[in-house]
Formats: sequence, structure tokens, C-alpha cells
Amino acid sequence: MNKPAALSLAAILTAAVVIGAGSFIAADSKRPETRAKETRKDTVMTENQRKTDSDVKARLTPEQYRVTQQCGTEPAFSGKYYNHHEDGSYTCVVCGNVLFQSTTKYESGSGWPSFWEPAVEGAVKGKTDTSFGMTRTEITCSKCGAHLGHVFPDGPEPTGLRYCINSAALEFQKSPVDSAAKKDPSRK
Repeated sequence: MNKPAALSLAAILTAAVVIGAGSFIAADSKRPETRAKETRKDTVMTENQRKTDSDVKARLTPEQYRVTQQCGTEPAFSGKYYNHHEDGSYTCVVCGNVLFQSTTKYESGSGWPSFWEPAVEGAVKGKTDTSFGMTRTEITCSKCGAHLGHVFPDGPEPTGLRYCINSAALEFQKSPVDSAAKKDPSRK
């Protein structure tokens, strides 16, 4: 390749990188961490379950609020439940709705708690999310509308789904130990 052609190619590649970076920065400005903080408007609670934004904000940590109310995402491998292995139920940090059971949790390698199925049908709701130039399914709590994470079609059998959930959106309720199992260790 001659020198002028190489310089033209370098100029084209440089322009492509600059234009691509501009698109990335524009997309990043829509991220919950970088856009103006606003509260979710699509929460669905009955009157006796309804919590005001100030009540929710007062009860949650800033990270829990950002994730559940502003569709944030915690950094991979940073949440308290991504490497958690106790028996029990994972509930919504906002309203206490039972979302997932430890029996459906698995190691996906993604850095977030991953489950192949919700605790019961209807525990979570899905809706299309087209942020960041991709289409995926956002998962919210069916009771209060809190943002939980996303579901992907690359999970294990029997469902083939991976519910990738932010630890900040969850609380854990340890399974009570069966009193008969305490007396007879062979029963668990």
C-alpha cells in the first residue's frame, strides 16, 4: 500500500472511531448513572401497598434506590448475592414480594445473581428495553414495579432463561430449619 493510501485509510479509521465514540457518549448520557435522576412512573401498587417516593427513598440505601427506582445497574461481581449459596427466598427490597428461590439460582459467570425461573408465575413482569442500542427484556417486580434486572435466553434447562438480577434489588430470607431435620440430620 502506498503512503497516500495508507494515510487516507488512517484518516477514515480515525473518523470512524471519533464518530463511534460520539455515539457511545450520547448513548451513555441516557444511562441512569449519567442522566438526571428521575423516579419510575410505572409502579403498580394497590392503595394499601402504595409507598410515597420519600418513604421508599428513606428506607432504601442510595444504591438500592438508584437500581430499583431509576433503572440502575450495579457493577458486575459487586453485589452481596452474586456468590451467595444459602437456602431460602430472594424478595423485592422495596415491597417484600417473593421473587426467586435459591433452588433456581445458578452460577452464570455474569457477576450478578442468576436464576432460571421466578419463584411463582407472575412474581416478575417483563417489558422491552431498547436502551444502549440493543433490545432486551427488563424485569420488574410484579407487585411494586421496582426494576430488578433483565432476562436473557441463554440460561440452563429446563427454561433456557437467565434472569440476571441486581443484588441491590433483593433481600434474602433464609429458609427456616425444619425442627424434625434438627432432630434427625438425615432429613433436610
